[in-house]
Amino acid sequence: MTDRELIQYAIEARKQAYTPYSHFQVGAALLAEDGTVYGGCNVENAAYTPTNCAERTAFFKAVSEGKRKFTAIAIVAAPEGAPLRKTAPCGVCRQVMMEFCDPESFRIISAASPEDYEVYTLAQLMPMGFGPADL
Repeated sequence: MTDRELIQYAIEARKQAYTPYSHFQVGAALLAEDGTVYGGCNVENAAYTPTNCAERTAFFKAVSEGKRKFTAIAIVAAPEGAPLRKTAPCGVCRQVMMEFCDPESFRIISAASPEDYEVYTLAQLMPMGFGPADL
């Protein structure tokens, strides 16, 4: 799957975002090692703490279906009604990525569109990250 295709999948996933409080809608598309794509959107909650990010939604869907190895994730975001903008995953999402991904090779695609995006490794966004290898 190309980066552009993965970004388009994230754009579609964003349409399901439930954001009645922040109105900041995020979509994610997680690429498993076997080529399966898992979409995720952010899901807010009035109590705030139970809110779940799009990236973690995608990871939890994949893990709940038995997947454990991933190669890339595309992320798109913007306030409701605004143009998409490049957005990085939060720290909690980065920590979840550390649990299941090789920091040196896992690709994080931050996109404003299928034509306008940047790619980072997890190691770049989470230097000195703590993961299973540290235990």
